[in-house]
Amino acid sequence: MKKINIIYFLPEMKGASGGARVIYKHSNIINNLNENFSSQVIHLKRNIIYKFEASLAKRLNFLNSKYSGLDAKKMKISKNYSPDKKWQADIYKKRQSLNFNKDKDFIILPEIWSHFAQDLGLIEKKINYGIFVQGFYHMFSTNNFAKLKKSYEKAKIIISDSEYSIKCIKNMFPEFANKIIRVNFSVNEHKFQISKKSNLITYMPRKLSDHANLLIFYLKNLLPKTWRIVPLIDISEKKLINYLSKSKIFLSFSNLEGIGIPPIEAALAGNKVIGYTGGGGVEYWGLPLFKKIEPGEIDDFGQILLKEIKNYKSDWIKKSKRHRKKLSQQYSEKNQTRSLINLVKIIKKFYI
Repeated sequence: MKKINIIYFLPEMKGASGGARVIYKHSNIINNLNENFSSQVIHLKRNIIYKFEASLAKRLNFLNSKYSGLDAKKMKISKNYSPDKKWQADIYKKRQSLNFNKDKDFIILPEIWSHFAQDLGLIEKKINYGIFVQGFYHMFSTNNFAKLKKSYEKAKIIISDSEYSIKCIKNMFPEFANKIIRVNFSVNEHKFQISKKSNLITYMPRKLSDHANLLIFYLKNLLPKTWRIVPLIDISEKKLINYLSKSKIFLSFSNLEGIGIPPIEAALAGNKVIGYTGGGGVEYWGLPLFKKIEPGEIDDFGQILLKEIKNYKSDWIKKSKRHRKKLSQQYSEKNQTRSLINLVKIIKKFYI
């Protein structure tokens, strides 16, 4: 059997990205499955002229085209890019070419670049490809709907790691429902050593920072003096793990998420998680580890948080152990690997 090479596309990124980490992990696992499959990652960035055009268009408030969305023809491979090792540790293989072999290469485009299927000539050259929808909210990569739909229509498979996203895709494109495949991501529960908990509340202000700031202001006169709130921003994974392992409560400001990984990590680190599901988080929010707040309900958020602080018991870690176990099993590497074995088996059929 010929060796099939599964090639993931990613943008060059300055900061940490949960979605990118999932892709690096997938690529790494595929490379270690068996000798019949390999995987690479291509990083793209806008070329200098494209950056200038985009900056000028933004300043002058005009667009060169009636259609929005990045143009793959004006992008290039970021040959020297490597993600910061502070947040990405999985080993992966880089690819430095956009020349593909239709007899052995299978391309996986992120949903943010689904329309690249045409820009890169994948459809015209009959190169097999799939689209990885980690977040339904990011599917609208261009307002050229005809182009967008054609990209999904010609894709061999549509992949997603979120029940919520899968439901939305089926509702939006019911005619493509039979080619949707669920893959899993994993969270390593063993990296969290639940230490002696402090009266510490943590949160990530990267999304909905205005909501976070409002809540912090709301609590100024109400938060017990023995408690403190710490934002987790621009820190290494090691420091993140340390904070989550020590804090008792994690505040979720998830917004427009395919699934949302930080609340899962916080819960596995022994936190009570209070806040927004972000949409995709509904698939695990039913566990007693999580308490849902409707987005924008700052007063409810504050009052429920204060109640949780008042009622916090030292035996929470022990009592919540079985729920954390269920959560870790749901997002285990075993389930992730099993789903990727199924994925490559399906991809294999396109080359027989």
